[in-house]
Amino acid sequence: MKTRRQGIAIVLMVGLLSLGLAITAAQAIDLGSILKVGGVVWLVSQYGDQIDSFLTSALDERDAAARGATKVVPILSLGRGGYVGAAQVVGNPENVKSVKAVVQVEGKFGSARAQLLLPTTTDKVSGSPDRAKGVGVSAVIEFRI
Repeated sequence: MKTRRQGIAIVLMVGLLSLGLAITAAQAIDLGSILKVGGVVWLVSQYGDQIDSFLTSALDERDAAARGATKVVPILSLGRGGYVGAAQVVGNPENVKSVKAVVQVEGKFGSARAQLLLPTTTDKVSGSPDRAKGVGVSAVIEFRI
């Protein structure tokens, strides 16, 4: 059963990568970007448990498994270029349940680069995100829009 889940997760990851490469190769910025974002968000919502199992197994094989409950949610990045993908969050089971997305904000300050990964309890990008307390990010998979 575990091997089957890992196989499904690998197929999904390859599918996500193929989707990203196909849209990038076609240079379809507007429609392609919309399709990529929608496709990745849909895949994460449908197969988040399998992606979560795959990430947990991969981290466990390297003795880096997260301690606590985990969940995979969509991630949107803002700042230098746009990205979309998935993030695995970890923490107390009740807190992890409330997470709907991760917002990533990037900035460059001279020769330094900063990234803020913010697990949120809302799936809306507008306004100020509602930070999920007691939850961290253990893995990120993202594609350039």
